[in-house]
Formats: sequence, C-alpha cells, structure tokens
Amino acid sequence: MNRRDRRLSHATETPRARRIREAQEREELLRARGIDPLTRRRGARSAAPRPRRWKRNLVLILVILLLSGCTGGWLLWQRVSAFNDEVSSAGSLSSALFFPLLGSDRVNVAMYGYGGPEHEGGTYLADSIMILSIDPKTDTTTMIPIPRDLWVQGLPEIPDNAKINEAFADGYVRGGVYQAGRDATDVLAKISGLPIEHWMALDFTGFKAMVDSVGGVNIDNPVAFGYTWSEGKFFAGNWDGGYFDAGPLSLDGTHALDYARTRYTSVPAESSDFARSVRQQRVLVAIKGKLGGGGVASLGPGLAIMDALKGTTDGVPLMATDLSAIDLYLLSGHLGADRRIELTEGVILEATSNSIGQYILVVIGRASESDYAPLQAYIQTELARPLPTPVPSPSPSLP
Repeated sequence: MNRRDRRLSHATETPRARRIREAQEREELLRARGIDPLTRRRGARSAAPRPRRWKRNLVLILVILLLSGCTGGWLLWQRVSAFNDEVSSAGSLSSALFFPLLGSDRVNVAMYGYGGPEHEGGTYLADSIMILSIDPKTDTTTMIPIPRDLWVQGLPEIPDNAKINEAFADGYVRGGVYQAGRDATDVLAKISGLPIEHWMALDFTGFKAMVDSVGGVNIDNPVAFGYTWSEGKFFAGNWDGGYFDAGPLSLDGTHALDYARTRYTSVPAESSDFARSVRQQRVLVAIKGKLGGGGVASLGPGLAIMDALKGTTDGVPLMATDLSAIDLYLLSGHLGADRRIELTEGVILEATSNSIGQYILVVIGRASESDYAPLQAYIQTELARPLPTPVPSPSPSLP
C-alpha cells in the first residue's frame, strides 16, 4: 500500500480501529528496539499499585501517631487531674491566674510553709510566710517575706491577738488546712494592704519530697555556718545539727529543709528570719531551675513533683492550695523573684515584747496597736520603685 492509499485508509478507519492500529505500531517500535511489549505491560501492571500502597502506609502511620498522642495526652491528664483532686480546692479544668497574668494589675499569691503532722511542736504554725507579687506588664516578680514574729492585733481572724504565724494554726483548728489557708491569707491581705486572693501551703514532709523528686537541688551558699535546733545549744555554741560550707552545695530534701529553716546558727547574720527567707528563696530558685524553661523539658520534673506531693500524712495533704494544677504550672515560672522587699527592723518594723514577754515585731509609725497603714504605704512605695537594671559585666580585653 503506497503512502497515499495509507492516508486514505487512515482517514476512513473507525476510532476503535485507530486505537488498535496505534497500539500495534507501538509494539512494533518496541520490538525494533529489542523490548518485549508483553513484559513491559506486565511490569507496568505490577508497579502501578505501589504508590497507592505507600499512601495507605503513610496514612496508617499518621493515624497511629495521632492515636498515640491522644492516648498519651489522656494518660497525662489523668495524672494531672488526680494530683489536682488531692491537693486543690479548685477544679481541674479551672484557671484563676490565666487571664490575670495577661492583664495589667498585680497578681498576689501567698505561700506558707508549716511543720505538718510529722513535726513535733508548732504543728500548724506557719514557719515561713511569703507574698509573690507578679507584675504582668513587665513579667517580673517581687517576693515579700513576712516575719513570723509580726504582731497582729485588732483582727477578727485572731481575736486574742498573736504573732502572724498563728493565723494559719488558728484557721486549721476552725476548719482544717484549707480553712487555715483562707484565714491566714485574709489576715495577710489586711496587714499588707495587697489584694491577695490565692494561696498555697506546703508542710515539711512535702517540701523534702518535692526536693528529692527532682534529684536534689544545687545552690551557691555565700557564708559558711554551723547550726543547731536547740536554743540552749545555740547559746553554748554546740552546732550539733551540722555545717553548711561556703560555695556550691548539693542538697537532698532533708538538708534543703534544714538549710531553709534553721535559725540557730554560728553566724549571727544567718540567725534571723530575714536570713532564713533569703535561703528559702535560693532553694525555690534552684527548684525552678530543675523545672527548666517550660515545655516538654519541664514535663518530667513537673510530673515527678506532682507525684511526690500527691500524698497525705494522717489525712492532711502534703500540699494544699486553692489554685488548680494549671495555675500552679503558670506560677512555677515566677518562683525566682526579680527582687525582694525586706520588712527590716529599724526601717519599718521595730522589736519589742508583748504582755507575756514574747519577742514581737510591730509597725513603726503606727497611730494605734492595730494600725497597719504605715506598713501598707511602705510596701506600695517599694513596689512602685523600678527594678534595678542589671549591670552588664565588662567584656574581657583582647590580648
């Protein structure tokens, strides 16, 4: 058939005949190249499903990861919720601090340390009292330690007048540890003039468990001192409690508690409530350091602390608070204070004795025994001061 006849034939063939002819021509071309068209077709058929199988496998992997994440998240939430139910009067899904910490007004939280059922003598007297005052606008925290010998008079929460550390114990007698936290915080708010709506309390057993749960803490102790727990041995210079060397210290829970609360020491400057509060802050900063900067890195130590504090002694929780676990997480980033306001003797407080001869601290400049206005004005003035700007260290000179 010549070229002209072939063109005429192609012009009159049906579409089906054209497809058959084109397929035959392709096969002839493959054979001319030494390729078996039947083998090529079988290979094409076997290779075609592979992309679809890969897509199915990828989807399966993504589904497994998603389910694992949901399961892990659910198990994590169960641990957080169980901790919340045991230590807090707030709901697991609530947050009293989230929006205030995004606002412009100061957020004030009271923190108490007390002996607890395992501590003989002064079981529910507040051994340490602090106010964490957070400025959301600058994301800075001011710590205000309250001397436990501060005399309280004229308040209904302490009708018989007493040192401020008794407010927690009196509240406990009235209604347990949660009542203790509420009553002590009401007293603290009235005396300081600060709106304090939330609180947390930790007994000595809980404090030790918390430190041990993160593998102990590392602090830098500037002054070496010996200590004892007996007033008689203090005056005799018998430091049977032990010694804390100057420089870096690695402390377990028991020694961290001793370091934070001892007041009978071989160095006079370390024997005051003010020195104790400084040492307590060092321990809190060290614990914050163990928690890290948040996120996944903080998950392990955070869960370890929660598990350690999820216990009771004689039915009393090692930790008690009116904040949820979510709020405690938000608060953990503020344990390292940017500054302190010291209520020092000779500046705003003066030492005296009460009617039975006890050492007490009262407010300088008060118009009456129940006047706390000078103290409130002092705190407001100090809070209004700008934080000192850190001075950068000089760069090393080049050789």
